[in-house]
Amino acid sequence: MRPVIGIPCYAGERAGNRRPLFGNNQAYVSAVYRAGGAPLLLPPLDDAELIAVYLERMDGLLLSGGGDVDPVYYGQQALPECDAPDGERDAMEMALTRAALAVELPILGICRGMQLLNIVRGGTLYQDLPAQWPETIEHQYVGFPGTHLAHDLRLIPGSRTATILGAERETVNSFHHQAVWEPGEDVEIVGWAEDGVAEAMELRGYPFGLAVQYHPEALAEDNQASARLFAAFVNACREHASKTHAG
Repeated sequence: MRPVIGIPCYAGERAGNRRPLFGNNQAYVSAVYRAGGAPLLLPPLDDAELIAVYLERMDGLLLSGGGDVDPVYYGQQALPECDAPDGERDAMEMALTRAALAVELPILGICRGMQLLNIVRGGTLYQDLPAQWPETIEHQYVGFPGTHLAHDLRLIPGSRTATILGAERETVNSFHHQAVWEPGEDVEIVGWAEDGVAEAMELRGYPFGLAVQYHPEALAEDNQASARLFAAFVNACREHASKTHAG
């Protein structure tokens, strides 16, 4: 059975006629599907009843990349380098993530998703690495293909993430200008770039709560470590589904 994995969308405009639409990068859908999951795209509607309906039908939650989360959610004023906030997406994803955590739904966060999960747990972010931590290496490879390998990722030996990836070091892509600063409650940073920027985290005591700062969905088709990450996530979702249906 393919477990149903919710992937929140964002609002955009169709090229040419500027008609409004909801969507997300196809790479997330493809990576989940190839790993054996049933991807379900979720419109970013901030409605408590709708979020409850989503949750009833989901076996896992994938928090994808995208624009910056409004710094108001972690008690800061936005720097000039921040993206304009997407209020509806922020509110919906925050509420959905809190609801998912309450029922111990498997969660995989990617890029913005890692940052949002940390915020939900009470953590903070560097709003802009070049402005707030200028000694860091380049992390925002805008214009490069998703398969471009930018820097090394160093993982804590024996961490769940290292075990899943099958290595304590990986070379990964990089498309972000923000990063986790102060980890939230029960958030453990388990991976870093060579400059010390947080690149992977886990939720202590949680059945399956992992997040990475890079974009494994863009690598999963040809990279075994990234494919294993999605396979582990989908397997956790399948196990959650079997327990839920059995109960």
